Amino acid sequence: MQKHDLCCIGHITLDKVVTPKSTVHMPGGTAFYFSHAIRHFTDINYTLVASLAQSEMSVVDDLRSKDVDVHVVPSKHSVYFENIYEENQNNRTQRVLAKADPFSVDALKDIDANIFLLGALLADDFSLELVEYLSKKGLIAIDSQGYLREVRDQNVYPIDWANKEEILKHVHVLKVNDLEMEVLTGMKDIKEASKQLHAWGVKEVLVTLGSLGSVIYDGNNFYKIPAYKPKDVVDATGCGDTYVTGYLYQRAKGATIEDAGKFAAAMATIKIEGSGPFNGTKEDVEDRIKNAEQIIPEF
Repeated sequence: MQKHDLCCIGHITLDKVVTPKSTVHMPGGTAFYFSHAIRHFTDINYTLVASLAQSEMSVVDDLRSKDVDVHVVPSKHSVYFENIYEENQNNRTQRVLAKADPFSVDALKDIDANIFLLGALLADDFSLELVEYLSKKGLIAIDSQGYLREVRDQNVYPIDWANKEEILKHVHVLKVNDLEMEVLTGMKDIKEASKQLHAWGVKEVLVTLGSLGSVIYDGNNFYKIPAYKPKDVVDATGCGDTYVTGYLYQRAKGATIEDAGKFAAAMATIKIEGSGPFNGTKEDVEDRIKNAEQIIPEF
């Protein structure tokens, strides 16, 4: 069995993205944004495990044409999201118009990797059994947003993560934004909340603060990661996924936590300047880190 450096597991979605400037129908989901971003870095062995309906297989065909290794888990339906953004791109209203099947242990028995990113879009995408199984193969990374969404009558409601303590003890990297952090821990203070998440088992806690930067905690140090001011704000969809892409890519390559965080933040800045996935180069990211105006987080 081939062992990959990085594996992303997640549903590819149908997305309707509404902003004050436009309405766009496009594929989406962590699996989509992560794969399209990381394909620009050819010095890493990456694979995607995606679940979607047959009607969306053209998205997989397109990824494969761009040399992305894709394993498909068939689903009766693809996830269908509607994202409506206000002028402030940090504010979003979301609905789910269709759901896909959860992932299973059987579907992933032939997949091996050093790092698994579980791209959860909804709370029931990944069971505790599956997380435990994958954690015996490699490090687990999770973006919390999917675990904090419940769908009722197509509307998305924020919920706490039902079995968070059982799952988080298997998680090496967890990304949360400030609101998700508060839902999970009941705390608004970044330091105290990060310490709580670490106490539950998370080794590297990534707290993103939108345009104000991000903070990373590893149990010993708090790293203030600057935001890099964009030239224009066009579409924030997928920015969190892009941040995670940059961070895991750099960590997989041996970068320090701080350097990985800066690379992640600069990638997210480049992504927000256009619609669709990140479409830059490593050199573009490094140039932003060196030359863009920085906003240092305060906490």
